[in-house]
Amino acid sequence: MRTKMKLLASLKIWVVIYPSITLFLALFGEPLAALPLYQRTFLLTICLVPWIVFAGVPFVDRLIRAVSGRNAQA
Repeated sequence: MRTKMKLLASLKIWVVIYPSITLFLALFGEPLAALPLYQRTFLLTICLVPWIVFAGVPFVDRLIRAVSGRNAQA
């Protein structure tokens, strides 16, 4: 049971991280390319970690609850 919960948590995080990083790099990748790797990584993480923790994953949680609630009623 614990493994299933960890797998689900990992999947939820990935569903938020992948599109977030892709969009961030599409929007800012070219201007950031001139910076050293450690600075690009810092900017990427300082922007995306709060987004993922405070907005992205909670949104996915609400979405899953809404969908599973509809399935339970059906």
